[in-house]
Amino acid sequence: MTHFKSGLLTTAIATLGLAFGAAAFAAEKPTVLLVHGAFAESSSWNAVVAELQEQDYPVIAVANPLRSVKSDAAYLADVVANTKGPVILVGHSYGGSVISNQAADQEKIKALVYVAAFAPEQGENIAELSGRYPGGTLGPTLAAPVLLKDGNKDLYIQQDKFAAQFAADVPAAEAALMAATQRPVTEAALHEASGNPAWKKIPSWAIYGTADKNIPAAAMKFMAERAGAKKIVEVKNASHVVMTSNPEQVAKLIVEAAQATTK
Repeated sequence: MTHFKSGLLTTAIATLGLAFGAAAFAAEKPTVLLVHGAFAESSSWNAVVAELQEQDYPVIAVANPLRSVKSDAAYLADVVANTKGPVILVGHSYGGSVISNQAADQEKIKALVYVAAFAPEQGENIAELSGRYPGGTLGPTLAAPVLLKDGNKDLYIQQDKFAAQFAADVPAAEAALMAATQRPVTEAALHEASGNPAWKKIPSWAIYGTADKNIPAAAMKFMAERAGAKKIVEVKNASHVVMTSNPEQVAKLIVEAAQATTK
């Protein structure tokens, strides 16, 4: 009986040691901050979160306010400041503008990953960048704006047009949920001039789909190349929510960025 109890204790200690070892290993890795864009919300990253957590990366899917580039960037800066250790910033769509507007001298930010995202230069805005290249069809799919008391307008995609416009390669039932839970962006945010971009000093990576109807693939390629992205991945026939339809490829690129910048 004594030998049996001793064996159980040894096993328990070994198991506890493995648990603490895994936690310590995870703590050594950078925290991945996932920043969703307009017409989406944090759950759009769910499959990517699962992929990263399986590899012991700490992850936070940030609730992007979608009110203005400046205020949203300030909110993200607060999240970065309150996150222990180094971070990898990952932005989707409008979220790319938000991560671009972080202070480039923050030592905590090791890499930027643009996922079907805008990477604006100083003075550029999202509306202009969207229309610079042909192929974007977002405008006609927008619902009548919601008028706000402060004079601004909230924009949504019409639910019956959401799947075809935003998530054509996502199962219909999931796309319907995304349409119902989409979060609006203010019209002003889409016309707000961007500040000095962090990608001029912080290394970046980019991934996007060739069938994106929100941001033409040519526009994303131009922005990624201009930012000097270390690697650019084009996912054939992927929609604007490439992180939802192709989470493995997105997570793989994030891990690559993390490993390249936090050795």
